[in-house]
Amino acid sequence: QHRRLVISMNDLREFDSDLARRLLHHPSQHLPAFEEALHDQIAHQYPKYAEKTSEFFVGVDGAFGAQQVSPRGLLCHLLNRLVSVEGIVMRCTSVHPKVVKTVHHCAKTGAFETREYRDLTSTAGRPTTTAYPTKTKEGELLTTEYGLCTYRDHQIISIQEMPERAPPGQLPRSVDVLIENELVDSCRPGDRVRVCGIFRALPAKQNSTGMYRTLVLGNHVRLLSKEATAGECTDTDVKNIRKLAKSKELIPEFVRSLAPSVYGHEDVKQALLLMLLGGVEKNLANGTHLRGDINVLMVGDPSTAKSQILRFALGIAPLAISTTGRGSSGVGLTAAVTRDTQTGEAVLEGGALVLADMGVCCIDEFDKMLEADRTAIHEVMEQQTVSIAKAGITTTLNARTSVLAAANHAWSRYNPSKSVSENINMPAALLSRFDLMWLIRDKPDLARDLALAEHVTYVHRHSSHPPMDFEA
Repeated sequence: QHRRLVISMNDLREFDSDLARRLLHHPSQHLPAFEEALHDQIAHQYPKYAEKTSEFFVGVDGAFGAQQVSPRGLLCHLLNRLVSVEGIVMRCTSVHPKVVKTVHHCAKTGAFETREYRDLTSTAGRPTTTAYPTKTKEGELLTTEYGLCTYRDHQIISIQEMPERAPPGQLPRSVDVLIENELVDSCRPGDRVRVCGIFRALPAKQNSTGMYRTLVLGNHVRLLSKEATAGECTDTDVKNIRKLAKSKELIPEFVRSLAPSVYGHEDVKQALLLMLLGGVEKNLANGTHLRGDINVLMVGDPSTAKSQILRFALGIAPLAISTTGRGSSGVGLTAAVTRDTQTGEAVLEGGALVLADMGVCCIDEFDKMLEADRTAIHEVMEQQTVSIAKAGITTTLNARTSVLAAANHAWSRYNPSKSVSENINMPAALLSRFDLMWLIRDKPDLARDLALAEHVTYVHRHSSHPPMDFEA
């Protein structure tokens, strides 16, 4: 049952710009008036529907101007204002009922008493006490009638800053969002969302330092498209794309444009190009899922530009997550179950592969990963899902990502006296999930080594790649 009317700030700004400005700056005063007007209008036009539903809500969406920020931009000047926050859902708590109104019965007199409750997150009025009444004014005992009490669904989600928007070298920031009523369970870990709500500061339980806990009181949640992070094409981009489409050497030019500061590796770059473009995902009528993402593994000698190719993929992909073999665990790659510091309940947090949904996950030093951690990504690379059954939580998360991994040989360098499988030294169950595997060797060759040295010295002297015979 939908009880929320979503208002566009663009339409409201065209109707009354002063009202839109006052709503953004003083939402706690205006949203209750909006909801009361909505209830009166529905009661006038649809009286039967209004009798069945006691509460109606107003959500806000659209352009928020300077108040459309990331979790990093939620500063003190935005407190008690209406904000719009975009990010990735990191964790979701369980849905709990919050009491709104209680009904108490006096067995001696047969009378009923009601009491309403509001906390610091309420916009309808001042906070009330949380204690249940046990006696009437005359001292008679009261019994709480739990079946007649009114409750409200309550959930807290944590939104983290998108990794591609975080400043280089800094950790992504996060913020808690309180959602209620029909907004609960509207998203899950790994989803990219836009949340509109009131930015509020709440005092801590033992606040002796003047520090406050901040959260967003969400009144509208909208799922964002995974492709939205790629940006929009300008007229110049469309003109260049049409010009490139007429070229007969399109694929070779694309390959040479990928990581031009890296000498050679044309076949590896072509594989990287195919991985970035991706395939076509298919869902058959019998329920079979055929993934369209390509997984690529590069195994080679040291100093063969494997890490540089990974860095280039991180820079060019619209959504890319980077990690290393030794710096990652199985739960860090898939999903982890942690304890909420506020409620103490089990909470699910998405890992790197879940956050890279519809993107690329680059794993360097793949051979240094522990065997128990490598087996955790088997399901992700083939089924493109993460199944969790821990601490009473049983769920499945989407992980539709391409895995680009780089590793060294078992003996650091390729040993010609050993077989290929012995040099790679990885289980067959894992290797079978890679669509393309590249064995990169550093063979001594005078002409090639001389050309490589000239290429590297040119890059160091000019801080740019050598010129090409076409515009990259």
